[in-house]
Amino acid sequence: MSFLSMFLYSFNTSQAGWIFMWVILGAGVFAVAISIERFFFLTGRSGFRVEAWVKEFIGFIQKDEIQSAQRLIDKSGKMALAQVFKAAISESGSGAEHIRNTVDESTLRVIPQLEKRTGFLGTIGNIATLLGLMGTIYGLIIAFAAVGKPGIDPAEKSTLLAQGIAAAMNTTYLGLLIAIPCIALYTFFKTKTQHIIDQIDEYSLRLVNILVERSYKTHKFHIAASELKEGVGLHVTHNNIKIFTDNKLIKEISI
Repeated sequence: MSFLSMFLYSFNTSQAGWIFMWVILGAGVFAVAISIERFFFLTGRSGFRVEAWVKEFIGFIQKDEIQSAQRLIDKSGKMALAQVFKAAISESGSGAEHIRNTVDESTLRVIPQLEKRTGFLGTIGNIATLLGLMGTIYGLIIAFAAVGKPGIDPAEKSTLLAQGIAAAMNTTYLGLLIAIPCIALYTFFKTKTQHIIDQIDEYSLRLVNILVERSYKTHKFHIAASELKEGVGLHVTHNNIKIFTDNKLIKEISI
């Protein structure tokens, strides 16, 4: 009988330690489901060519093309950074403190979604190892009980001894077979999640600074407009204010 056949036979209810085998296997199936869900979720939230996307987005903001920036967000799907940026530009005309609070609030909503269920993989890895160890102890108890039992037939003693050792080895093997990939996947997803969070922290801070500066410029514009006299016109661009009288440029204010 091959190793694979013997290993699969250990799931049979007639074998010692079968219940440990099925429980560990169930934990492994649960871990596979979580891993698949997390992979597709984080892949969608991380986005592609993020730095180029941010550069294009900020370019629109600096040119006061808010609608173009909004369309870029709509095209980005479920990218986590885009969700934070969307919240930020919705308050772009507000004060600096309000913009920062909005970004912080949006970030606090996004991060738990990124970290959700990843911790289960580490837990399953630890539980699978412990269940394997428990199965090992159970198998050794059966083996030593067979050796120490008086008046038992030698053939039966050999059978019980073999079953105990097989249960000990099989449960340990399956526990490690589940635990090692779980821990590796847990580390992978934690690293990927942290990378997304770092991007959110870095780029959202850059956007906040730009929006705050833009808000300050808007405030300067309101001050300049309030100082105008009757009959004086304004032409506003993203970086200056031009003041006209009778269609003649009389002053240009950099903002």
